[in-house]
Amino acid sequence: MLNEFKKFAFKGNVLDLAIGVIMGAAFGKIVSSLVADIMMPLILLIFPSKPDFTNLIWNGIHYGNFIQIVIDFLITAIAIFIFVKAINTAKDKMVKQEAAEEATPEVDAKEELLKEIRDLLKSEK
Repeated sequence: MLNEFKKFAFKGNVLDLAIGVIMGAAFGKIVSSLVADIMMPLILLIFPSKPDFTNLIWNGIHYGNFIQIVIDFLITAIAIFIFVKAINTAKDKMVKQEAAEEATPEVDAKEELLKEIRDLLKSEK
């Protein structure tokens, strides 16, 4: 049973999932800071006071808190979208740059010398 657990725990998929969960938690802190420290002050520039819907009640139904959570979700989703889009754009530029560097092959010194000899022979004719 211990061997089966070792095989399960150290499979690539399980380790990838564990790493993804840990990275997701760390990324969640980044997104929370991005929303709270950068996006919300910008929103407060547009709206003089922070919109708060948590106190809205209709016939005993507290729907205001739901509206507030949906708005917070949308702000967070927009922040994640912008962040991921910026990272993907930078990544694409790096890949294109690496591809361009690989596309230009280095010329061997012997080949260069042979080309010069060939050109000299052509010019003598």
